[in-house]
Amino acid sequence: MTRVNLITGFLGSGKTTLLCHLLAARPPEEKWAVLVNEFGEIGIDGALLADRGATLKEIPGGCLCCVNGLPMQVGLNILLKSKPDRLLIEPTGLGHPRQVLQMLSAPVYQAWLQLNATLTLLDARQLSDPRILANENFRDQLAAADMIIANKRDCWGEEDRQRLADWQQQMQPLRPLIQTEFGQIPLSLLDTPYQPRDLPLPHHHHPSNPTSDLAALRLDGEARWRRALNHGQGYSACGWIFDADTRFDSSALLEWVRQAPVDRIKGVMRTKEGTLRINRQANELQSETLPSPPSDSRIEIIHFQQADWNRLQSALLKCRLR
Repeated sequence: MTRVNLITGFLGSGKTTLLCHLLAARPPEEKWAVLVNEFGEIGIDGALLADRGATLKEIPGGCLCCVNGLPMQVGLNILLKSKPDRLLIEPTGLGHPRQVLQMLSAPVYQAWLQLNATLTLLDARQLSDPRILANENFRDQLAAADMIIANKRDCWGEEDRQRLADWQQQMQPLRPLIQTEFGQIPLSLLDTPYQPRDLPLPHHHHPSNPTSDLAALRLDGEARWRRALNHGQGYSACGWIFDADTRFDSSALLEWVRQAPVDRIKGVMRTKEGTLRINRQANELQSETLPSPPSDSRIEIIHFQQADWNRLQSALLKCRLR
């Protein structure tokens, strides 16, 4: 029987970093699988989680609870056929957990999986942002948590710590709260039991046919890159994929990432040094360079409103190496 955990949390709370930490701690004799869902159409987390010792299935372009959950059912069934010892499910940070948990609790899966605790990540700095506090998915993700992982502790100020303490005192129902940084939690937390509870119905609707205004652009008759747009739940996303022959200047690219006036950027890019992994939330930027290049370059922006995608795109194209 496969042990299953839902790993939730709002945009930028550190879900992918936590998954990387857990996969690094995987017992070598166990087979693990990861089902990852992203709001954007391009699919960045799959590239970030690749080659970490787990079977990976990626579902981009919305939240798992929409379109009657069909994409999730298909992805879940594919992974369960390989009979993994543990399955970690990461829904989009803009997704609602209620229908995902209902599906995992359905009688049809009882012989296949053991549903364990839902872990919800929370950055205490989010408690000072009225836009995040007012977001339905943010509130409902916390309501669905069996355990709250207060992540990015190393980035908090004293006011953030006090807000977290005040929020914890008002938490209903009372649940464990673990403070950490870089998603570093004990592997044993994954075996915490799941606690069924009534959760509110989501009011949002994510379009089943996301907007894509520019499918591909060609150079010398060949498709070299393409762009996809997505919008829903009050946020917009724009992503680009570049072919294997396109490489980027690392310094210019990082400067573009720093200066872009948007909420969130994630990318896995080909450079002359190898792979450049990028993860930016607000003004917080993390990057690392690995020697072996990825099969392509992909980068995605998420913002709380429509941005000037064409202007951002023009600046991004200038970062390519000739």
